[in-house]
Amino acid sequence: MLRKIITIDEEKCSGCGLCAEACHEGAIAIVNGKAKLMREDYCDGFGDCLPACPMGAISFEEREALPYDEEAVNQAKEKAKEAAKERPFVCPGSQVRKLKEDVLQKEGKTGMDVPSALSGWPIQIKLLPIKTPLFQDASLLIAADCTAYAYGNFHGRFLQGKTLLIGCTKLDEGDYSEKLAAIFAENEIKDITVVKMIVPCCNGMVNAVKRGLEKAGKRIPLQVVTISLDGKEIKTENF
Repeated sequence: MLRKIITIDEEKCSGCGLCAEACHEGAIAIVNGKAKLMREDYCDGFGDCLPACPMGAISFEEREALPYDEEAVNQAKEKAKEAAKERPFVCPGSQVRKLKEDVLQKEGKTGMDVPSALSGWPIQIKLLPIKTPLFQDASLLIAADCTAYAYGNFHGRFLQGKTLLIGCTKLDEGDYSEKLAAIFAENEIKDITVVKMIVPCCNGMVNAVKRGLEKAGKRIPLQVVTISLDGKEIKTENF
């Protein structure tokens, strides 16, 4: 039948997932980092997803499409409720996504104009999956989370062209070495840079990386950069 239905411009879509959350019928899902209309018979044509999209990637079109199937939507909702009871909550912010490169190179930038060098999300070691395209043939930057605040030019000096993982071995529970070992073993990593503070507890991050390499049986070039409390780069070591 000819009816009004949404269309999604993948070029504009950032993969934030807000449209999928706004779609009460479950017609939209994030596939390979992009929003996709999964079931046209689940789309009621009311467009709750349109105002939720910050990128303006969703619009209406009138075309031949399956009619809206309210009964099927209600059945899918019930199945989703039952499935949700059986699985733990997963933070939407942990969805893996590759961020767009910012090519702005203006003169006289203010702090708000400076482009981010972040290449992927999430960045917390605990949230990142063991195997992801973000790690393939990647240069890893494994940073103690305080370093980005202490070192003013963290993005410009350390993050360009690298995949970032952050954490704190003093405050976070668990042993990072197990997770890091799995990441090193399952992916082709080119090199690793660890950025840490001069405080003794930050040595835990270096030790976790070294133990991870041993457990994975990998020899990957490793550089460790130490930052002083007043934000200066004071020592670089290569292993």
